[in-house]
Amino acid sequence: MIRSILVVCTGNVCRSPMAASLLGRALPGCYVASAGLAPPVGAPADPRAVDLLAREGYDIAGHRAREVNAALVTAADLILVMDTEQRNALELVCPEARGKTYRVCEFTHVDVPDPYGCSLNMFYIVLELIKQGIASWSTQLGSAVSAQSNREAS
Repeated sequence: MIRSILVVCTGNVCRSPMAASLLGRALPGCYVASAGLAPPVGAPADPRAVDLLAREGYDIAGHRAREVNAALVTAADLILVMDTEQRNALELVCPEARGKTYRVCEFTHVDVPDPYGCSLNMFYIVLELIKQGIASWSTQLGSAVSAQSNREAS
């Protein structure tokens, strides 16, 4: 049963905070967190990501980048990364990630590029890819998470 999801990218200031926010709303019965493989620890989310998500009703203004660690990996039932290279890097430093790490866009076989330092247009593209990936994961996980939450509430 999936109760906890960790979303990982490189810096934890663009993609993973955006994806974690979307996923948290899509799967309200799940705890969703984010972290980075090489983040500027304590840095806020990129202003373009903050603005883009605010337009859609999400607030990531208080987000601060943090580094992925063994405790976060162990606590997660599912880990979503942005690309295959990140999955390999994460599994190398945290072997306990093996078998529960997949790409956000796993079902569409697409990597989500890093928009950091790119144009606002690239942030739009990345957000759309993340939305597609979250929609796929929500379909796969949604009924299982809802059923578990309903059983626990009874």
